[in-house]
Amino acid sequence: MRVLLISANTEQINMPVLPLGMACVAAAVQNAGHSVQTVNLMMQKDVRTPIAQAIEAFSPEVIGISVRNIDDQFMETPIFLLDSVKTVVADCRSLSDAPIVLGGAGYSIFPKTALTYLGADMGIQGEGESAFVQLLEQLHRKTSLSGIPGLYLPESDPPRKTAFIRNLDAFPMPLPNIHLIPHADIKEDQLWIPFQTRRGCPLDCSYCSTATIEGRIMRKYSPQKAVEGLFRYAEAGFHQFFFVDNTFNLPPSYAGALCDAIIAAGLNIRWRCILYPWKADDALIEKMAKAGCWEVSFGFESGSEKILKRLNKRFTTDDVVHIAETLKKYGIRRMGFLLLGGPGETLETVTQSLHFADSLQLEAMKVSTGIRIYPYTALARIAAEEGVIASEAELIFPRFYVSEALKDRLIETVGNWMKYRPNWLK
Repeated sequence: MRVLLISANTEQINMPVLPLGMACVAAAVQNAGHSVQTVNLMMQKDVRTPIAQAIEAFSPEVIGISVRNIDDQFMETPIFLLDSVKTVVADCRSLSDAPIVLGGAGYSIFPKTALTYLGADMGIQGEGESAFVQLLEQLHRKTSLSGIPGLYLPESDPPRKTAFIRNLDAFPMPLPNIHLIPHADIKEDQLWIPFQTRRGCPLDCSYCSTATIEGRIMRKYSPQKAVEGLFRYAEAGFHQFFFVDNTFNLPPSYAGALCDAIIAAGLNIRWRCILYPWKADDALIEKMAKAGCWEVSFGFESGSEKILKRLNKRFTTDDVVHIAETLKKYGIRRMGFLLLGGPGETLETVTQSLHFADSLQLEAMKVSTGIRIYPYTALARIAAEEGVIASEAELIFPRFYVSEALKDRLIETVGNWMKYRPNWLK
């Protein structure tokens, strides 16, 4: 079948992001013997034109649309991003009779509600490499669509299971300039190739949507396959990578083996990653530095032990201090994250967190005021109990939790603190 895949994301919150999820699905679709074309709407001012050109030239039999972000997660002036995706769906509908299938991380959080809101024909929650290929086969054969993992259809019951595959090595990795195509307008120093070595997270932080998107069981590519993928990109001239794994250092044994494999391969690369401030000893961080780690996103979220427990974090402030010092020792740049305003937060704990973050002397700090509420989380249950939300169904529109003790003071307190700290960002 002829399959057109469209990345609807145009948001550049921290950096221009290449559509890794869509590229993984494109590789699987091509590997299954189908013809595939991709359209990346990032940095497109007129989204209809590239869609129209692709549809006219390719005549797709199925159109897949990847939905990465629901909103920008910024409480003060939230931007709802699904309306632009709705326009993409409408454009596809006006230009083609092909069925429209939704997928992507953002879609997977709200599969039923987003399908209705966007007006597509169907959607797949979870990983698309297997489920979408199965859907194509059944569409081609014109057989029943029942039994496809994670497939949502309008006005039907949710599927009994979501699409999560245990053996990631069974999937082909996307190839540079074929499935993952850098946009010509992205400057070379801004281009960080997204790369994933594992999926899923069992940590169950009180506010986090990762388990909904990727499942609670961590699944990994073998270090050998991961390094083979990195080698292909390096051979094609790409040398900056962003490991998008939710927690690069967990499990530590895998992280160490991956770094060893990168070092042994002699890859001339540098990379960023997301570090969970727990179980990252000196030996692992030294390996990360030798393997090319340049910067970590260091999400310690709070400087209050009480709030860390409320967020269901496994680490302590002592862990944060030790890891921050070790990263500095090995020359790895650190970008810290604070998440302020959650259950139990007070002006005292906010002030404690601000002073704690200051004491770490990190190269950059990002502060979020208020916590985006996602369904199926402990935070959503607390918000419902406290009357902050009426039901989880309304959460497709951005809703934020701010402790009652801080409603009139959080933004002002953080704003005053940041005036004199140019390396702190919102």
